[in-house]
Amino acid sequence: MWQRRCAKPETVTTSTLECSQSGLANYLIGRDEPLVIEQLVAEWPLVQAAKASNESLCDYLLEFDRGAVVDAIRLPASADGRMFYNDDITGFNFSRVKMPFKTALGALLAEQHNSTAETLYVGSTTVDSCLPGLLGKNKVAIESLDPLGTLWIGNKSRIAAHYDAPDNLICVASGKRRVTLFPPSQTKNLYVGPLHFTPAGQPISMVDFSAPDLNKYPRFEEAMKHALVVELLPGDALYIPSMWWHHIEGTESINLLINYWWRNVPAYIGRSENALYHALLTLKQLPKAQRRAWQALFDHYVFDDDGMRFNHIPPSKQGPLGELDENTVRQFKAWLVNNLKH
Repeated sequence: MWQRRCAKPETVTTSTLECSQSGLANYLIGRDEPLVIEQLVAEWPLVQAAKASNESLCDYLLEFDRGAVVDAIRLPASADGRMFYNDDITGFNFSRVKMPFKTALGALLAEQHNSTAETLYVGSTTVDSCLPGLLGKNKVAIESLDPLGTLWIGNKSRIAAHYDAPDNLICVASGKRRVTLFPPSQTKNLYVGPLHFTPAGQPISMVDFSAPDLNKYPRFEEAMKHALVVELLPGDALYIPSMWWHHIEGTESINLLINYWWRNVPAYIGRSENALYHALLTLKQLPKAQRRAWQALFDHYVFDDDGMRFNHIPPSKQGPLGELDENTVRQFKAWLVNNLKH
């Protein structure tokens, strides 16, 4: 593992936060820096079962299983846990299979003492669909954020650096997770791969974090100057703000985390990524002077924080420049669709 000395995220304890039903949620809303919360979920029955043994963990999970079939990834041992592209970037170095969740747990248990086992990984699985009732017995005080809880379990794994648009709270139940974080400002130094052809939906860094080729990716060294690195133990939680890049490694024979995603805007607002994709089609090809002109317009209309800049326009005529509600969004999405026809 290639390493350099890196800073750690801010770390607090549950007693510091006074994590009441609303205390944790209020603390995280609007926060734009990662935060480690040590032993936030240490009292979960799930964590206690995992601390007893891998067998106890799987037995506890199966108490909630109703025959769910999950998507799993198989990765040869030669990949050393790194889920990535194949050598010529025409495909990927792993295969996807469907299997009963019970079968996946059995396979992990059968190989838990095999240091050369292939990687088996079940990720991004909605907990309420796979294991109904589990979250009700293992709660975290962010219900007011209406988060989506997902499950990630496997043996040795390395998930390439990527970002997520929602805010994210990851809670480690079993094993260890080493997380390397980068602020959005380091995007240009992470050598991001294709937008439309990705291992799991989000674009990823092409750099192998265990052995980075600094001749091929020289700016990665600058990215590491801004990195935050933390090793999470069972019971620990990590808040990852929207759009922060994160590389995650599972280092034990069975690693399980539950994560919670939420957005601070209504669902009807839509996906911000769509604006980026359309800008690539309509703006990226323009001459430099025109791109700079559009950059100024985007700064004015979208990125400027001056909340008074549209006050000269009557509120009834501000449209998307003013306060957005669901009806306004629907109206202007229809207007946009009509414009896209030309």
